[in-house]
Amino acid sequence: MLQVAAEQAESAPATLDPWTLVIEASPVVQLVMLMLVLMSIGCWFIIGAKIVRLSQATRSSTKFLDLFWGESGAAWNAERLEGVYAQIKSFEGSPVASVFRAGYVELARIAGDSAPAGGDTENIDRALRRARSNEFNRLENYLPFLATTGATAPFIGLFGTVWGIMGSFIAIGNAQDASLATVAPGIAEALIATAIGLVAAIPAVMAYNYFLRKISVLESEVNAFSSDYLNIVRRHFLAA
Repeated sequence: MLQVAAEQAESAPATLDPWTLVIEASPVVQLVMLMLVLMSIGCWFIIGAKIVRLSQATRSSTKFLDLFWGESGAAWNAERLEGVYAQIKSFEGSPVASVFRAGYVELARIAGDSAPAGGDTENIDRALRRARSNEFNRLENYLPFLATTGATAPFIGLFGTVWGIMGSFIAIGNAQDASLATVAPGIAEALIATAIGLVAAIPAVMAYNYFLRKISVLESEVNAFSSDYLNIVRRHFLAA
């Protein structure tokens, strides 16, 4: 019985520990894994920061629009815009509020004092476009890194896998014993590179698409507000 148990223990498949495979991988494969891990860490930092930034932008923009359009029956005059501008610091992080600030400041500059009246709509339109562009750039900041990681990480991992398998085949050619037990560890440690590449790429792609959608909604709000604000200025402040 003891002999049978010993034979069964010898024939039982060995457990491959992923961490051991990483430690025993070739230097090139380890370098690929390290690069992928760093890319993944960078992606998660960006994902966390973007979630906070976009959530704040959405909440602040909603509150600002409620304030701006809140007095639906009130006339559009200098006092009303001044009242909104006086509370602008309460909406930090709102791209809509930032666009309003740029438009108001330009309108006040044209008027020549703190009470907006008269001027050139072209200058205000230019200020609004510039503010929109700056806000869009801030919202889209670091998104290219997510896109790059999602597109390249699987191929970087595949490179590590191919390199590791090449090393395994070279070892097979040099070894007298070419059994599966001899080859499996080398192939397994090579495949881990592909697995790490997928772990880095999948969250990056999902987050990139999610953030693009959220940013698209915010950009639509900013564009709509910019058009509405310019129309208000034309009709109530710069009318001939």
